[in-house]
Amino acid sequence: MEPGQGTALFTAECSHSFHFNCITSYVKHGNQICPICRAQWKDMPFHNPTTSDLSHGTEINIINPVDWPQVNAIPTILPRVPFRTNSFRHIIQTSEPSVFNDDDFVDPQPDFPSNNSIFKSIDIKTYPEVSAVQQSTSQENFNILINLKAHVTSENHASNAHISRAPIDLVTVLDVSGSMTGTKIELLKRAMGFVIENLGSSDRLSVISFSSTAQRLFPLRRMTDSGRELALQAVNRLRAGGETNILEGLRKGAKVIEDRRQKNLVCSIMLLSDGQDSYRNSTHLQQDLSLQIPVHTFGFGTDHDPVLLHSISESCMGTFSFIEAEGVIQDAFAQCIGGLLSVVVQDLQVHVQAVHPDLRLGQIKAGSYDTRLINDNRAGFINVGDLYADEERDFLVLVNVPAVGKDSSNETNLVNVWCVYKDPFSKETMTTEVKEVKIHRPAIVEEEWVVVSIEVDRQRNRLQAAEAMEEARAAAERSDLSSAWSILENCRRVISETTSSRAGDQFSVALDAELEEVRVRMANMRTYKSSGRAYALSGISSHSRQRATTRGDSTEGTSLVHAYQTPSMFKMVNRSQMSTHPIVRPPNSFTESNQSS
Repeated sequence: MEPGQGTALFTAECSHSFHFNCITSYVKHGNQICPICRAQWKDMPFHNPTTSDLSHGTEINIINPVDWPQVNAIPTILPRVPFRTNSFRHIIQTSEPSVFNDDDFVDPQPDFPSNNSIFKSIDIKTYPEVSAVQQSTSQENFNILINLKAHVTSENHASNAHISRAPIDLVTVLDVSGSMTGTKIELLKRAMGFVIENLGSSDRLSVISFSSTAQRLFPLRRMTDSGRELALQAVNRLRAGGETNILEGLRKGAKVIEDRRQKNLVCSIMLLSDGQDSYRNSTHLQQDLSLQIPVHTFGFGTDHDPVLLHSISESCMGTFSFIEAEGVIQDAFAQCIGGLLSVVVQDLQVHVQAVHPDLRLGQIKAGSYDTRLINDNRAGFINVGDLYADEERDFLVLVNVPAVGKDSSNETNLVNVWCVYKDPFSKETMTTEVKEVKIHRPAIVEEEWVVVSIEVDRQRNRLQAAEAMEEARAAAERSDLSSAWSILENCRRVISETTSSRAGDQFSVALDAELEEVRVRMANMRTYKSSGRAYALSGISSHSRQRATTRGDSTEGTSLVHAYQTPSMFKMVNRSQMSTHPIVRPPNSFTESNQSS
């Protein structure tokens, strides 16, 4: 109960508010569900019967979630809407449109750079495992590393951060269930305020809130000055209450994307939850969600469901972040939008074609990215999707190197590599130049020619570490922590003996530290369930997609693995950290001293 402009307000557990006298009259007639979202109520408002019967035209006052201003942080009430009991169902059905095609029109003249001011390209580098293989020798599972970087340069370097991005359609799906009460909901509002303030006038935003049911707070709206103001008002009215229906929230977010009448060039969903799904049916996740856009999920606190959120992100080409400390939520959102607001390549596909007639592609190691081998394994491709400005991807292609005769050339052409992608500014399909991968084929191999490439070795270590974390997590799920520890320690030992680790490669050193951190968070089952599971899954997500995720403290400069954060992500996180954080940040590592058995 709260005071509201001279009239008592009742806020139900589903977060909707009503005039107390009106809602008690509604309940008196046997209604036990919310008239707006249909959530079942457990706590009922009761009052001595002093009002007339609903069938005689009693009026009820319902909150409008968007278009009405705030008074002293309490949402004001709509003008009285008379209704009769037999017409109530119609009001509920028309409170939200059946088709979400009421999005703002996209900016007809977004601030795109001219072709003379910006140069975009995919830089391709290739590294064979070793530079030479003896003529008379064949070699199976020979590694070829393909390194890609979305490169952007500008004649006007000062404005590069502004011009190297395309407008975005962003839908945020936010948990406002009862567990978000208090500090969490206020920090969520602050984080959303940061997102709203950093979107441009050509970007469009829609916000979905969910508890027992899901509600669209406002349609896709351009973040002009007026759009920002209305979005901030809607977010500031968020209230926590009810249960947790994650998939219903995601379905409504997907509906916003699918029903829109116009489309911005880049599109994504950000989904945050702090609890277990009360209506969970993840077995139908794949068939329920046919999204072809990235969904980036955020597990907030230690009571969320990391398995479900990771599954959603994996199914929808996104990433899963673990926000361990409440005060890091804004930084986590900042890191995500720092990338989304810098997309320079879309629908990227990598093509690999065997050149030597006896060569076949054995395997393409690309983490979570879709791969395919065709033409009797003579060719293959990798579907990468979007790349942010200055973002890199590394893929290992395993081939068989055939033996060659003494009279053959001193070189063997192994494969050709090229990329096809869409320019989000011009919408044109672009094709890069073909990159040839060759190795020397001497009769006798010199010692310096068989030194393993550090670049190749580093990526093998990354893949080994991700596989070890997944295997250790599977063991921990069986409550077999001793096997989990053994898997992680064995992987650390193997990595320590590699060429890159012995050379002091910082990425390999960071992988070792990360594996140790995972092991510490598996010290006992209580620790594993509270943070180890989520920490491991966010690390697996980051390595499999080669994209920065939040892992407790991973937006900090002292992060264990900081290699995937792009310059635009770093700048946005730094901007977030320059703002006031009401909660002290966590320590850099989860140590044994933090644990209890």
